[in-house]
Amino acid sequence: MKKAKRTLNNFLGLLFILFVAILFIAIFEVNSNLSQPVNNRDEFENVTRYEDVLREELRKYELESYTPILLALMQQESKGRGGDPMQSSESAGLPRNTIEDPVKSIQQGVKHFHASLTYGKEKNVDDATIIQSYNMGLGYIDFIEKNGKKHTEELAKEFSSIQVDKQPDIYNCGGDKSNFRYPYCYGDFTYYTKVTKNIEQLTEQPATAKEDTNDSSS
Repeated sequence: MKKAKRTLNNFLGLLFILFVAILFIAIFEVNSNLSQPVNNRDEFENVTRYEDVLREELRKYELESYTPILLALMQQESKGRGGDPMQSSESAGLPRNTIEDPVKSIQQGVKHFHASLTYGKEKNVDDATIIQSYNMGLGYIDFIEKNGKKHTEELAKEFSSIQVDKQPDIYNCGGDKSNFRYPYCYGDFTYYTKVTKNIEQLTEQPATAKEDTNDSSS
């Protein structure tokens, strides 16, 4: 009887140890998932669904290698949401969000990027200026050409301030002085930095990092 009781106690002890081990593993996995980098949590799911469309449109300009950059631009513009995911209406001379077809948005966005890239190369400015000009317009390229030909956030602020002075009633951050851009309310002077971070996160993801991503720094 004592032997049977001892055997039962040993069995229950083993069950308890097994339960604690399983519980520990479960807690470890939960904590591990919570600590995963943001880029492993499908943050870019909405933009990567447009990857093939973007690539095909860029192919028309022989710019397929810029696909990761355009995906990163889209992430910054809209996170891939809405009818104008490239936020390209204004580059076509239209009011914001006039375009309501994602394919047309991509077509205009790629056209705008191609224009910025072509003009930027012509003016011999750096790649950072070209990316920033997607947000601030081709005038930013002219400004940088006359100021060292290399983008910096300080120069972006200076350019923004010039545009604000021209139309202070429009470029006022909606009157919100707590906005991080204020008083540089024309464009986003941190745009290039944010897009670069998006590119880094996108190219870390196997599903997106295809053969062209090695050229994403072009």
